[in-house]
Amino acid sequence: MLDCVNLFFFSQDKFLPLINPKPKQCWRITSKRTVMNERVRIKDIAKVAGVSPGTVDRVLHERGNVSPEAKEKVLAAMSEMGYERNLIASALAYNRLFRIAVLMPDFGNDPYWEQPFSGIRKALKAVQHYGVVGDYYLFHLFDPLDFMTKARSILRSKPDGILFPPLFLKEGLELLQLAREQGIPNVIINTYIENADSLCYIGQDSYQSGVLAGRLLNFGLNNRETALILNLEKGITNAIHLLQKERGFRDYFVKNQQKQIEVIRQDFEDFEDGDSLRYFLNELISQYPRLSGIFVTNSRAYRVVECLDAQQLAKIKIVGFDLVRPNLQHLQAETINFLINQNPVEQGYQGIMNLFQHLFLKENVEKLQYLPLDIVVAENVTYYLKRQESFQLVI
Repeated sequence: MLDCVNLFFFSQDKFLPLINPKPKQCWRITSKRTVMNERVRIKDIAKVAGVSPGTVDRVLHERGNVSPEAKEKVLAAMSEMGYERNLIASALAYNRLFRIAVLMPDFGNDPYWEQPFSGIRKALKAVQHYGVVGDYYLFHLFDPLDFMTKARSILRSKPDGILFPPLFLKEGLELLQLAREQGIPNVIINTYIENADSLCYIGQDSYQSGVLAGRLLNFGLNNRETALILNLEKGITNAIHLLQKERGFRDYFVKNQQKQIEVIRQDFEDFEDGDSLRYFLNELISQYPRLSGIFVTNSRAYRVVECLDAQQLAKIKIVGFDLVRPNLQHLQAETINFLINQNPVEQGYQGIMNLFQHLFLKENVEKLQYLPLDIVVAENVTYYLKRQESFQLVI
């Protein structure tokens, strides 16, 4: 079958025809009749369906004000005539841009956030020729007020979609409510908030990641030893994903009591001050002499390792998250025993692609999209780094 191709180039936020060739005769065989696909026009569909051309146009572009009966007739006529809507041409005809607002933490505060950001950049580059563009809004990682300030700026710009991690529970719910009121679809990543307003969630199952951390740490613990849940975070009570990890971790040891492990939790906000963190950890080890395992609930396990001496590191097993550079160095030196990879690059990439699927392709997306929780050790880290690089875009 001979293909007919229209070529376009992207210039100054518009798609323009590069070549306007004389239409070729491309025949498509359907179950009921043979038609020339390029000759199927709105008025042809309207004639077969017994409706007006305006009704067909409203069905094609989903503008509403069409009765279910009329819509069914139009869709049946389109199917009978072998008509396939050209989504690209449809977008070009209206010089339509789809603007996605990306609300992300400034990764200058934490190297972890550079990874989902690189996935977002790669996805936007992949769909830019469909008229999809991204507007970036960066907030301070530890400032919920700054998060809401940037969120309100986004809402004033009236984007077609929003991608963000709801790191702060209260403010995340507020943004979801405001987006729902304005009819703006959104995708959330990294942190799941149970709600009916998001198009989908992409990321880890925080509870199960806590269960997995408990299982991994349990391998290195002996009877009646102590395991520490350590939150190196500011504003922990507003960070729902960390609380869910704690719940999963505790539940693992409640269900597996053979070793009678004591589980304790500590929060430390001044983690950027190495001396303060070192003093805090030494005091904790003195208070709990049987402390033999530490579960760091985010990507900052390397900060713990840097504050322990060689004797302490030989005794204490450490489980953390994420393949950030300093974590990887300690994993390979075996001063971190396990890292759980949350696939942050893929979270960003798939977040954009799901919005593209909804906004441009008009397709349904799966509501909950949990990514695998990869167990990374020194022996397999190279595999996971290569897989991560396949999603990354060099910035």
